[in-house]
Amino acid sequence: MSLWSRISDALSALQQGEGLAQVFDRLRSPPERTVAFAIAVIALGAKMAKADGQVTRDEVAAFREVFTLPRSEEANAARVFNMARTDIAGFEDYARRIKRMFRGEASPLCDLMEGLFHIAMADGRYHPGEEDYLKRVAEIFGLSERQFRSLKARFVPDAAPDPYDVLGVAHDAPLDEVRAAWRAAVREAHPDRMLARGVPEEAVKLAEARLVAINAAWEEINRGAAP
Repeated sequence: MSLWSRISDALSALQQGEGLAQVFDRLRSPPERTVAFAIAVIALGAKMAKADGQVTRDEVAAFREVFTLPRSEEANAARVFNMARTDIAGFEDYARRIKRMFRGEASPLCDLMEGLFHIAMADGRYHPGEEDYLKRVAEIFGLSERQFRSLKARFVPDAAPDPYDVLGVAHDAPLDEVRAAWRAAVREAHPDRMLARGVPEEAVKLAEARLVAINAAWEEINRGAAP
């Protein structure tokens, strides 16, 4: 059964009057995390699309880049997107339920934020409404300001990355500590790790940009430390 068919099945309860936010509460078990992740990206992405006042073709196309979406599954994806746009539940309620769904684990929540930044930048602009929206979602997820800056720097062209933020270490950290953080970050971005924590196979390619940033950060710090 395809990911999108499983999503459609998960949403069948909506026909019985459940809200989309309630569906999140029923997708906490690890086998359904791939379904939960996909619904979360689409639902929060749909809410974010309203933050800049319009839903553009670019933003819709961005979903295709986050997930491999065959033509046969477009109706299922559109169903999720449209339900999220019209659901009376606010995005903050969505974000809180998603955090509970992933039990507050930072890695899958950062993965999800990557998908949202990708969608936000699909039209080539970073709208102030999107900045406010993403900051609030990150705050609800429990991500630090440093984590938010690191994510933003990978997607927003004029947000220059701080290599220490990217690796999550202090500016005065010894090189051995920086190296250990770099290696840990590379492990976390490995496709097998991402699949294990619930990122759908279709979305693992988001890690490519993360790995580029992680390795660039290490190289920059290491060059600066060279005698």
